[in-house]
Amino acid sequence: MNEIYESVQDYYGKQLKNKNGYKSGACCTESPPADVRAILPLIADEIKDKFYGCGSPLPPLLRGMTVLDLGCGTGRDVYVVSKLVGESGHVIGVDMTTEQIETAMKYQEEQRERFGYDRSNVIFKQGFIEDLKALNIEDNSIDVVISNCVINLSPDKEKVFREIYRVLKPGGELYFSDVFADRRIPDDLANDPVLRNECLSGAMYVEDFRRLMSVVGWDDFRYASVSEFLLNNENINRKIGFVTFTSRTVRAFKLHDLEDICEDYGQVAYYNGQIPGHPHFFDLDDHHRFFTNQPLLVCGNTSSMLANTRFGKVFKLTERTGHFGVFGACGNPKNEAGQVESTCAPGCC
Repeated sequence: MNEIYESVQDYYGKQLKNKNGYKSGACCTESPPADVRAILPLIADEIKDKFYGCGSPLPPLLRGMTVLDLGCGTGRDVYVVSKLVGESGHVIGVDMTTEQIETAMKYQEEQRERFGYDRSNVIFKQGFIEDLKALNIEDNSIDVVISNCVINLSPDKEKVFREIYRVLKPGGELYFSDVFADRRIPDDLANDPVLRNECLSGAMYVEDFRRLMSVVGWDDFRYASVSEFLLNNENINRKIGFVTFTSRTVRAFKLHDLEDICEDYGQVAYYNGQIPGHPHFFDLDDHHRFFTNQPLLVCGNTSSMLANTRFGKVFKLTERTGHFGVFGACGNPKNEAGQVESTCAPGCC
């Protein structure tokens, strides 16, 4: 584990000078939502140049929240969230690499001034995402945990997810982007320092990830987005090109009433259109699109995700009327063109 930590710290602290230094194409951040795009011009250029994410794990409705960013690097997402939570909110950034944390902290006062805040609402802690207790991050203290292409680098992912579960408040949300694989990476490649530091050989096999989430306490989680990316380096492709890699954004809530499959309780959900930037519809995940004021049948798990979290203020849920077996509808699935379809085959969400 120490060798992995040292290799990652060296790569991201000393070898990589900016995001153009990536060899594999894993650093392929998707287009952020409009509210994030509006904030990016306010972020210092050096912070953005040294940003190494693979997604945009910045969910809505963060005003006044306490948000934790795992593997925050130079703090791009921390400072974007600083603006999204407002001066009454708080953001904690954690990273183990000295050079990254130093860059992030260097701009703390400048970013406060750019946002017009009387005081900074961010704090950075240098340490390991596998041991948040050592950083004095308390149980049930965080509203939302985010992470952007970092968990794949961890040598002990179970510890990471157990720590996330510990620090989240009941009803809190884990929303992170990372690289996933369609199979388990062979040991000889998993230990290749270039492949690991390029966010490839530590990528989680999607089924092992599902099993791990269940063990930790998340019996149901959702993919908000999934996109395949191609390796753009011939040497890397020769080594590991037999694996299909995807960038995925995952949404999971700390709820104790979720079941391991979707069950039908006869419930209907209504979205009121009041999430900023989402006046006409809101996508909970890649197969649940809620159109404003339009009823949508939902399973018991989806109902809990909407009613017993911060999203409860923008949704109305009908009461459970009984149990009708396995849920036979999956929201609004999308076809190959990415268009929302109106029907779906029986099955689970």
